[in-house]
Amino acid sequence: MTAFIAPGATLGVMGGGQLGRMFVHAAQQMGYFTVVLDADPASPAGLVAHHHIKADYLDEQGLAQLMQRSAAITTEFENVPAAALMTLGAHRPMSPGAEAVAVCQDRADEKRHFARCDVACAPHAVIDNAAQLEAVPGHLLPGILKTTRLGYDGKGQVRVATRADLAAAWAALGGVSTVLEQQLQLAFEVSVIVARSADGQLVHFPLQQNLHRDGILAVTQVPAPDLTLALQQRAIDAAERVAESLGYVGVLCVEFFVLQDGSLVANEMAPRPHNSGHYTVDACDLSQFDLQVRTMTGAPLVAPRLHSPAVMLNLLGDLWFAPASSGQSTSAREPDWARVLALPGVHLHLYGKATPRRARKMGHLTVTAASAAEARSVALQVATVLGLSAF
Repeated sequence: MTAFIAPGATLGVMGGGQLGRMFVHAAQQMGYFTVVLDADPASPAGLVAHHHIKADYLDEQGLAQLMQRSAAITTEFENVPAAALMTLGAHRPMSPGAEAVAVCQDRADEKRHFARCDVACAPHAVIDNAAQLEAVPGHLLPGILKTTRLGYDGKGQVRVATRADLAAAWAALGGVSTVLEQQLQLAFEVSVIVARSADGQLVHFPLQQNLHRDGILAVTQVPAPDLTLALQQRAIDAAERVAESLGYVGVLCVEFFVLQDGSLVANEMAPRPHNSGHYTVDACDLSQFDLQVRTMTGAPLVAPRLHSPAVMLNLLGDLWFAPASSGQSTSAREPDWARVLALPGVHLHLYGKATPRRARKMGHLTVTAASAAEARSVALQVATVLGLSAF
């Protein structure tokens, strides 16, 4: 069991994006000092932390500074090199550990781990070379070819229908290690966020039902409107088995596909708080970032409670640009936040990113209400104001 690290200590985080920013806010609210390691001098987390170490993830001096300042360290980004986490973990409590993060960094390892945990995933084949490309079983087509490493938010993914498509896509991705997944008939997508302490205590949030557009999360609804209690429990049990088998410490998200026949298939997991859990800041008595702080400091884990139904909308950089067909200037302009904030139950979170770019996550917006129907109704009004597609 990890000794409790009391407020007043300094907590470190690898990575300075929006997840790190929200972790820093949660830690500071609980009375901790914070330090961020990120090379970007304008990183969202670095702008609000007590200390910002402007260094690369593998910079020896930067890592040494982080260890010197921190009583415990976490990560906000799954692609931080596992070697850096291993170095930090040898000297400070590191959550999650390097071994668990390494599994999540490689889609092939991730799928092997799901199998060890008796968690179903899509039929697939690993392609590391031309011989394996030629040997791909025909039943996996049509499918989705994904790089085994460094892919997120739809990056490093290509849909393929034929063997010719597959060969062309593999070459376009650079002939790197990939996984071809059979394209499944999906009903909808859900995610489970669990938190596990060093002594093995587990808690979880209610399931989130998610809608993706172009590979990027667009909408999250809680409670999940199309999910049965039995299916929810199956997903929670599966996610907890995955966390247990990894000896995981921290916050873990496991994403699932619900197929049209009602079966449940694991898609991928993220060793950190997750975009689909951002609603917890406004709709739960403990957020996913509160639990991240608790797991890394050895504080007691208390099951979080949903106090308000919620809908979360991702705010991408596209909102700052007029549609191409509108005839307006293509220069960036500010969305009409005043009209949005006039609606009841709206909570706006912008991440402090100075430059909007298309497909860049600039913020999110959560609508809370007394009922799921009311939250959805207001969220649809928000979508209309901002020019987002209905859901």
